[in-house]
Amino acid sequence: MKPRISVITLGVDDLERSLHFYQIGLGLPTQGIVGREFEHGAVAFFDLQSGLKLAIWNRKDIAHDTNMNQTGKRTTEFTIGHNVGSKEEVDMVMKQAESAGAVITVQAHETFWGGYSGYFQDPDGHLWEVVWNPAWEFTE
Repeated sequence: MKPRISVITLGVDDLERSLHFYQIGLGLPTQGIVGREFEHGAVAFFDLQSGLKLAIWNRKDIAHDTNMNQTGKRTTEFTIGHNVGSKEEVDMVMKQAESAGAVITVQAHETFWGGYSGYFQDPDGHLWEVVWNPAWEFTE
């Protein structure tokens, strides 16, 4: 398999609420909700870095599409890491997320491995880590 992941889809309970959180609260670019004309088709895509998209889709529609039973939320199954260029940027993004309605689960702090990070949950409980890693450089 070639490493070609292009979309990360998060199951949400309220598509409009999650759209507002990511678009207005966090400032992620999107065309808004598309696919409303199809049963189980309403979804929103957000442009991330080069060719990667974040999608939000109703949990019930994911269950339908995958022919699986909808399960309860499991907030510690995975995290989404948002890497930034400085400690100050970690603090800024954490404040922005909190202002947008995120629940801060771990305040930004010095890590045991020499970085700086904090965690928040989006309105559906998905965990995001905002992190600065001194060993990683970004060229944008």
